[in-house]
Amino acid sequence: MKLWSGRFTVGTDALAEEFNDSLPFDKAMYKQDIAGSIAHCAMLGKCGIIPASDSDKICAELRKLSSDIDEGKTDITGAEDIHSFVENELVSRIGDVAKKLHTARSRNDQVATDLRLFVRDGIDDIVALLRSLVSVLAQRARKETNTVMPAYTHMQKAQPTTLAHYLCAYCNMFLRDVDRFTDCRKRVNVMPLGSGACVATTFPIDREYTARLLDFDGITQNSLDGVSDRDFVIEYLAAAAQTAVHLSRINEEFVYWSGEEFSFISLPDEFSTGSSIMPQKKNPDVNELLRGKSGRIVGGLVSMLTVMKGLPLAYNKDMQEDKEAVFDVQKTLSLCLRVFTEFMKKAEFDRDSMRTASTGGYSCATECADHLAANGMPFRTAHEITGKIVRYCIENGKTLQQLTVDEFKSFSPLFDDGITTAVQAQSAVARRTVIGGCAPQEVERQLDIIEKALKSL
Repeated sequence: MKLWSGRFTVGTDALAEEFNDSLPFDKAMYKQDIAGSIAHCAMLGKCGIIPASDSDKICAELRKLSSDIDEGKTDITGAEDIHSFVENELVSRIGDVAKKLHTARSRNDQVATDLRLFVRDGIDDIVALLRSLVSVLAQRARKETNTVMPAYTHMQKAQPTTLAHYLCAYCNMFLRDVDRFTDCRKRVNVMPLGSGACVATTFPIDREYTARLLDFDGITQNSLDGVSDRDFVIEYLAAAAQTAVHLSRINEEFVYWSGEEFSFISLPDEFSTGSSIMPQKKNPDVNELLRGKSGRIVGGLVSMLTVMKGLPLAYNKDMQEDKEAVFDVQKTLSLCLRVFTEFMKKAEFDRDSMRTASTGGYSCATECADHLAANGMPFRTAHEITGKIVRYCIENGKTLQQLTVDEFKSFSPLFDDGITTAVQAQSAVARRTVIGGCAPQEVERQLDIIEKALKSL
């Protein structure tokens, strides 16, 4: 039965009903809808709006319905949305007393509450998964503080760094994601129930009591805003999109790191696939999918922004489009984080390949310029001289590490015997002890901060 059928003389066209109904996807919120209904009904009984005995009976049956769905005893079918299903199911179980449940409530504030509960649960899940991922990255980094590798800018070798320094960079990214989700949760965790359809209700409800039952931190202060606000959805999707971008970036690097041209990482068999025609292939399909699914998650954000950009107050049916984006993003991001965390536990890095690569591309050229600047030469002059040294190396088929002290001095008398040590990758890394640098002891300090942040989550 439609909850609004009294006004109409004929039923909904079958095609219009299929177009309008949301049960196929919003049934994902059955736990939240039932929890919200239990809290609302308990409040109705407490305030004497309905008899306490009726409230107790309805709440008891709602709890049983939730268990029955969990256990597969009751299928969610035969209604236009999850709210209609729950109410219709209650009526079929306990009769007309169930019809009192919707007193002082509209589907508008009901769905807004359900969605906040769902997003709140989703944030808690994602934060826990991010915490696990950062923990694994930090553990791997602890073992790689002396693993020298090239850092890149413009996808060209720039300067030597360490694998630990690199992994710490992503730890920081994902910790910022945690901050975004955690901050978003503050605005999610505000209860709109009691806003009614758009201008609240005439019943003497106790919104604060209902909020406490549902563990909300507060209640919305304007009923028009309460039913029409989807800022929290946009914020959640934006945080998810940022996380997906971070996942995409690191997996983009792992895709080319796994190729023979780099050979920095060995893909675990459990997270790789083969070719149907080329028996030698070991493809980074998991990493490519982690990169690709970022588009799907970013698309959810763009979709929601587009839905909301022209809507007048208060509720509009366009807002039904919020749920599929949230549900899909939550499911997709959760799976991506779980898969990538397991991948990181088993992936192996080739320290020798990284170390060899760190000396190529004249990545220690900055050490020459810094050496001259430290001995009194203006840096811009030192930069120009170092450029000439690199050109000399290219013309003579040499690396910086192969030059003699005399060759360096032929470009400037300010070079001393220490230059041959300075242009070694390991030495270049070890001297970068400034906060944020890649020196092993500095990276250890960064890891201490990361691990402290994890403990506080």
